[in-house]
Amino acid sequence: MIQGEKMKQDLLTPYRSQPLQTGWNPFLENDEETKIDFGVFVLEPGRTHHFISEENEAAILIVQGGGDIIVQQNTIEFDRYSWFDQPPWAVHAPARTPITVKARSRTEIALIMTPNAQSFSPRVYPPGEVENEHRGKGILNDAGYRIVRCVFDRRNAPPEANLVLGEVINFPGRWSSYPPHHHSQPELYYYRFDPEWGYGHGELGEEVFKIYNHDLLRITGERDHSQTAAPGFTMYYLWTIRHLPDNPYTGFTYTPPFEKLLK
Repeated sequence: MIQGEKMKQDLLTPYRSQPLQTGWNPFLENDEETKIDFGVFVLEPGRTHHFISEENEAAILIVQGGGDIIVQQNTIEFDRYSWFDQPPWAVHAPARTPITVKARSRTEIALIMTPNAQSFSPRVYPPGEVENEHRGKGILNDAGYRIVRCVFDRRNAPPEANLVLGEVINFPGRWSSYPPHHHSQPELYYYRFDPEWGYGHGELGEEVFKIYNHDLLRITGERDHSQTAAPGFTMYYLWTIRHLPDNPYTGFTYTPPFEKLLK
């Protein structure tokens, strides 16, 4: 495979020049390297959709919108008018578990799936259980100051689960995922911007990608992945990681000698 083909596969831009359509918007499916499926479902007001997979562990995250989530006959009302101001609502469930979303307003739902035959109890993660972690504050003149929201990982998800899920708010003109770091487990970044016509840059190893609204970045091969937003634009990205067999994600490693910047 030539380098240009590899770069094209790492940065996926199926909806860069167009808005998301009502219904299913697939980004990544049947990817052998990450083994993560990712897409965004858009529900119009008054519409209902049932999410279920026979073979995959699934997580849905409400990027924006309002309505009801129904899991195991429990109905939970959600309202997320801003991905910047509010932590997300999310649901995490094993295979063969239906998740129903009824929309009151136009609702953007990220769907993440990965193969997993093991069973565990489904769980709803409301915003009150998702911490706004202020990372990088007071370091390097706040150049790497950002908000990190870890929805679930090995600390609060079932040990049978294969997914990790979270978000980052990258402030205008600043960096995130910084200093450069890496981990062996595959990861995806799904980007949004405010204003939507903004952009940023994403490092992946020695390559640098110009990132726009609705782009998706595949992170594999233990490559470093730092990000920056152009001045004037707030950059959001959903991040999801897949645990590897006998090698679950428990954190990242700063690439030497950049860890010295934190001292």
